[in-house]
Amino acid sequence: MASYTKDPRCIAMAEAMVPLLRRACPEGAGGYGGSYQVNLDDEEAVGLGGVELIRAAMRKAARQLDWKVETIGWIGTRFGTMVAIQDRREVPEAYRAVVDAAMYERMSAAVAGVSAESGEAPVQRGSVALMTQEFRAAVAEART
Repeated sequence: MASYTKDPRCIAMAEAMVPLLRRACPEGAGGYGGSYQVNLDDEEAVGLGGVELIRAAMRKAARQLDWKVETIGWIGTRFGTMVAIQDRREVPEAYRAVVDAAMYERMSAAVAGVSAESGEAPVQRGSVALMTQEFRAAVAEART
């Protein structure tokens, strides 16, 4: 597997991702419990350097926040290309209730979105749709 650590595209994308990952952490959780997912068109992902480069940039950004991470990336899903990262650090007891409540809220919103009437779901904080929009904007800005 190729290393993207010194690839200028990876470096620029990682720098753009740091504030996005930071905001993905629940408020009041001390920087724990963050996760981030983007769903891109397959061609768009390839144009950005591919799934592996995007995953590498996410890992690089997460290391700046001291996250211990797990990443996934698939091309050709029914949603196009899906890339995600999750902070897997043990959450200190002082932040556990906040992180658990945020996870419950995200899961409830996801279930509500799936079981809602057909049509466009509203874009809300922490939704994949909003994360994808933020990611596109941040990467576009980093490229200019």
